[in-house]
Amino acid sequence: MTSSEGPYSEDALLALSGLQHLVYCERQWALIHIEQQWSENRLTAQGRVLHEVVDEAPDESRGGVRIVRSLALRSLRLGITGKADVVEFPLAGDGPPLPVEYKRGKPKAGLCDEVQLCAQALCLEEMLGAAVPVGALFYGQPRRRTEVVFTPALRAETERLAARMQALYAVGRTPPAVYEKKKCGNCSLVEVCQPKQMGRPDRASRYLREALTAHLAGSASE
Repeated sequence: MTSSEGPYSEDALLALSGLQHLVYCERQWALIHIEQQWSENRLTAQGRVLHEVVDEAPDESRGGVRIVRSLALRSLRLGITGKADVVEFPLAGDGPPLPVEYKRGKPKAGLCDEVQLCAQALCLEEMLGAAVPVGALFYGQPRRRTEVVFTPALRAETERLAARMQALYAVGRTPPAVYEKKKCGNCSLVEVCQPKQMGRPDRASRYLREALTAHLAGSASE
């Protein structure tokens, strides 16, 4: 049963944090969110500790804003749920809320972090009925905020990825491995994924054949 607020029901919502995994690697996303596999390395441990420190701090008011931590979020329109590290609400009520996401390390080359933050903004807009034009990413290095403007292009990409995530989850199959030295080397699931072995062309072709067969069988039964 869906809600009048969107096409997805509460029990069909997927983890908002998965969008970051999806941007990084669709196979990584599937291993975590379909196969429920997880392995931690130094990078993920540092990120987990950072979020625990942020999440456990109490809410507070200072500098003219109310700072709310670990705020639960959802979007029935996009089919995602999660939480924001921090959302700042102007005490005077004369400005939009500002989502702030904390990240270890330095700004990344891709859009992993920006998409995750934009998804938080889209959830806030749906929940509060208020525009959220900008947010901020706080990186452990160089320990300052980077402003993120939620442009039409970024919003569209975030919405596309949310739809892609739902489509992959509906199929329930883990995409084939594609080996990329730097990306795979930084992934905590590299030993589970085995990208060098699993990324051979014959395995990818078999995956595509099986996915097509499953799709055709599903269409015939409808």
